[in-house]
Amino acid sequence: MAEKFILHFISPLKHISPFDVNMALDAGYDAVVPYEDVTLEEVQGLVQDVIFSRPPKLGVKSGIFFGGKNALLALDMLEHAKKAMVPPFACSLFADPAGSFTTAAAMVARVEKLLQMHHGQSLAGLKVMIFGATGVVGFASGVIAALQGAQVNLVGHDGLERVSHAAAEISKRFPVTVTALDGSTEARKNALVSDAQVILCAGRAGVQILSAVQIATAQELLVAADVNAVPPTGIEGLDVMADGTPLGTGKALGLGALAIGQTKYRTEFGLFRRMIEAEKPVSLDFRDAFALARELLG
Repeated sequence: MAEKFILHFISPLKHISPFDVNMALDAGYDAVVPYEDVTLEEVQGLVQDVIFSRPPKLGVKSGIFFGGKNALLALDMLEHAKKAMVPPFACSLFADPAGSFTTAAAMVARVEKLLQMHHGQSLAGLKVMIFGATGVVGFASGVIAALQGAQVNLVGHDGLERVSHAAAEISKRFPVTVTALDGSTEARKNALVSDAQVILCAGRAGVQILSAVQIATAQELLVAADVNAVPPTGIEGLDVMADGTPLGTGKALGLGALAIGQTKYRTEFGLFRRMIEAEKPVSLDFRDAFALARELLG
């Protein structure tokens, strides 16, 4: 009997994500096994149970997925898992907490595509404002955009404290620098929007972050994207299926949540397939997600 492809789903939360379970099974895993309320200190033991239960040649048929809703913790769990390997015993790893890494990768890749097609520009050097920056999608989007050379600004709706901490963590972990900005009042948001060339909205579902009036006055704006598909959307008037739809009165183009979601779905599915089809164990995070999203968009 053929050995099964087994995905072990590790989460620090009470429940694992049904979305990711469906994605993994549809991609071809035979079984998805949940491990919930897992602490960072417990990762090593779980990983070594996974790898030592099969001969080394079958390690590639075992995968571990790191979920939850904390980008930093998922990355830390991924690193702990890498260190827990005992060659030749190993397995594949994939971190995508709350689907944030694949969502962020899809959003930035599609923004980049619109910039290239309609404005003849890359992200390099552009002023990027990220609203909802302390969430998992906002955090990952900031890192990806900064790695492409963008001038990334994390906007705090409740002041500077939390976004300053996020900016410091990004600079500590990655070879980039991002800026924390205060967007706690409408006047401050107005000023930030008027200076932006790219806007990424990654706030909570059902919360409007920017008004149509604010977007209309953003004369430097090239692309505005929003990952919120639950009404009201994060950007007033932006259709969830928008993919290069003109916004405001300037040259800005809009990118909606469901348009982003099409690439997000294909990216997460594709990374699960990469784990299943790999000849040797692989380790995947937001960088791999962005590379695949770019590839899918041509």
